[in-house]
Amino acid sequence: MNQSPFFNRHPHYLRPDPSRVIVRAFRPSVEPRDYNPIDTSRANHIVDRVLAMDETEAQSVLDGVLENFDDPQRNLLEIFEERAAEMDQVFAGHAAFTPIQRSLVGAYFLHEYSFEAAALFNPSIVPHPDQSGVEPGSLRFILSLRAVGEGHISSLTFRRGTISGEGEISIEPPVRLACLPHIARRVGDKIDLSFAEGSNISQRVIFPITEAQANGIEDARFVAFKDQGRTTYYATYTAYSGRAIRSELIETRDFQSFRLMPLRGAAAVNKGMALFPRKIGGRYAMIARYDNESLHLVYSDDLLEWNHGVPILGPKYPWEFVQIGNCGSPIELDEGWLLFTHGVGPIRRYSIGAVLLDKHDPSRVISRAEVPLVQPAKSEREGYVPNVVYSCGAMKFGGRIVMPYAISDTFSTIATVKIDRLLEVLRPLPG
Repeated sequence: MNQSPFFNRHPHYLRPDPSRVIVRAFRPSVEPRDYNPIDTSRANHIVDRVLAMDETEAQSVLDGVLENFDDPQRNLLEIFEERAAEMDQVFAGHAAFTPIQRSLVGAYFLHEYSFEAAALFNPSIVPHPDQSGVEPGSLRFILSLRAVGEGHISSLTFRRGTISGEGEISIEPPVRLACLPHIARRVGDKIDLSFAEGSNISQRVIFPITEAQANGIEDARFVAFKDQGRTTYYATYTAYSGRAIRSELIETRDFQSFRLMPLRGAAAVNKGMALFPRKIGGRYAMIARYDNESLHLVYSDDLLEWNHGVPILGPKYPWEFVQIGNCGSPIELDEGWLLFTHGVGPIRRYSIGAVLLDKHDPSRVISRAEVPLVQPAKSEREGYVPNVVYSCGAMKFGGRIVMPYAISDTFSTIATVKIDRLLEVLRPLPG
């Protein structure tokens, strides 16, 4: 990594692991669209073939399926049963399933999906809501990461780690067995999800559910939002249907239950929105880039509706001539709002910079980095998308900034920087 000397890159490499799989819905058609007549006919052909098997043959096939899995704690028979129940509305009238047939039918409409086989990147970081058992002076945190698997479908996964008062970072290895949440409630594209009690946070995968998300839940920018003594974790992310994008919002208090909601308004039709960690002047505030080139400050009285605001930052230096965007939510310092940015330069090279915004009027830029703080290194520039460094959110811990970031859209690492040294390289702007 080419970087300023005050950055301390820690020896953590979060790389994609194709052995980590989820068991998810499968159909002989394109997910997650509704079944059309051809899809329905094919599904019922599968049912007819299962029903035509005698009980001995059906049991033998089911036993073979179960033996193929080396994770007995998956509760596969329960998953098969749930999937068969989900498919009931698609099946035509048929004889009552035996328990073996019902399990086998469910299995035919599921598949293993290696959700992070291709990439694990674009991380953000927030304090963990549970700090029990943490050594005094240390902090437990949660990393969110964008995982990419077969078909370039993006989902959201997590890691847990700790930083000590001296700045030493540890990240727990993920549990191999991953799981999907239960859909507790759905009204249109507003969805409530819940993961099983006792599941490890690294097991939890939020996979596309709606048609608007069909090809990906991308680049979640988590922030710990404070309001009237309560902390709620929000994340803006990009929903990608395979044809169109829109900004959506995740809300959680505990990283076990989540609510997913689409955002509305003129500013929400693009990607890369980042929420301030508290209200400003009694209103929600967001950094957005709805013109595809520059950063804007947008206010709203409604957390879900965002319209046009005022431009605050445009491309100025050669490393950001193509466009600039944010690298996560602004971080509140005594000196102002610290906003990490990304710039796109020649050969679509991504670099990370920073600006300082006025604490009371964030539309006013106080100071700005003239040169990139982080750039792709020659030794690491090759990957899924070459020549890129990118972050979806950093956090303040004591006198340091902790910033996870991705390299070449392939894997992620983490770095720290002392705040006073960072502020030294931000050049004051006139006025």
